[in-house]
Amino acid sequence: MRKATLIVVASVVAAGFLAACSHSATDSSSKKGTGKKGLGESGPIPVTVSAVAKQDVPVYLNGLGSVVAFNTATILAQVSGQLVAVPFKEGDEVEKGALLAQVDPRPFQATLDQAIAKKAQDAAALVSAKLDLKRYRDLLPDGYVSGQQVDQQKATVDADAALVQADEASIESARVQVSFTRITAPFAGVVGIRQVDVGNLVSASGATGIAVMTQIKPIAVTFTLPEQSLPQIRSADVQPLTVVAVTRDNQTELARGKLTAFDSQIDTSTGTIKIKATFDNLDKKLWPGQFVNARLLVRTVHDGLTVPAPAVQLGPNGSYVYKVQADDTVQMQAVTVGQTEGNLAMITAGLAEGDKVVVDGQSRLQPGSKVQISAPGADAGNGSSSGAASSGGPGQPAGGAAAQGADLQNAQHQGHHRHKTDQDGSSSGGGSSSGGSDGGASGGKQ
Repeated sequence: MRKATLIVVASVVAAGFLAACSHSATDSSSKKGTGKKGLGESGPIPVTVSAVAKQDVPVYLNGLGSVVAFNTATILAQVSGQLVAVPFKEGDEVEKGALLAQVDPRPFQATLDQAIAKKAQDAAALVSAKLDLKRYRDLLPDGYVSGQQVDQQKATVDADAALVQADEASIESARVQVSFTRITAPFAGVVGIRQVDVGNLVSASGATGIAVMTQIKPIAVTFTLPEQSLPQIRSADVQPLTVVAVTRDNQTELARGKLTAFDSQIDTSTGTIKIKATFDNLDKKLWPGQFVNARLLVRTVHDGLTVPAPAVQLGPNGSYVYKVQADDTVQMQAVTVGQTEGNLAMITAGLAEGDKVVVDGQSRLQPGSKVQISAPGADAGNGSSSGAASSGGPGQPAGGAAAQGADLQNAQHQGHHRHKTDQDGSSSGGGSSSGGSDGGASGGKQ
């Protein structure tokens, strides 16, 4: 009989324990559901907004260009001889007429001296011939000389005069050859790396130059644009147009110049036209051979409607923005973007001045979503992240943190209940939690 009583008591205790666990799990699920409803997407979504504003918007045509020297010269010897001096320093900027190289001038100076001496000899013969002609003319009336002799002497004078003129030409030629021994800068610019050292023989017919010299102030940039841009360039109100040279990453402006020319024909293989711009380049930020992005300013739109560029989204039907309504809900508004410059997008259709558009936080929006407008400069993404964390984080159900706390409390309560059952051999189902109390009450009733 006693054994039967113990079995009945044990059955009652087990039933009470199971009821308590069931009630605790039900209470935990109820809390989870409540947390999800309170912290889910039904609440306002934090976003950052900006108002549509009017301002002047420059319109640029962009092209890939390269920097070319305004003038380039390969420094070659014009006479053959030994190179005796190269006074320039590689990479130096030199002025026009500066000495770059010196060829041994002595052979050419000797030739010049010979030409000068030859002229003196022929000039003396000319003087003698002229005196004889004067004598013949004085003796002709008295019949001491014939007219033929006078004519022959006159021809001798003319021949000697021609020899003197030839000697003068020879002297000039020799002087030119002497001047060629001094190789000077044809313009102001930068001298490149030396190709020939002092002591080597140079030749007028040599293909290897002593150095290459480039003019960098001013300097030019050539770039290409699509052929359909040509009418817009030619019809621009302001001439010449401004060209801005920027780095390849479009982050740094290098220089501003003027459009100077465009090619006489369109490249039929690419459908582009080559354009040339000139820059003063006083700070030498542009260097021959450098690749840059060229931006041609064709016009400026006054009082254009602008929004921050991140506000414009691209959908299957084109560009759109999320426009904030008076009741703090959003709607998708199709827009036409005329120009994007830096962080600003010019809107030509779809918005009016003063309209508010969402700049940050669009990833969680859909038409009709309720939004909470953050202060300008606030990070709407942080608000979204905190909301996701309070909802259990990405991939977790809403109220995940509260549900995990309730599960931990139930597990602790169940462990405490098992410990007391082992000690007493019986259980009233009591505990510190309300779930345990309810389980105890159910066990008592049974």
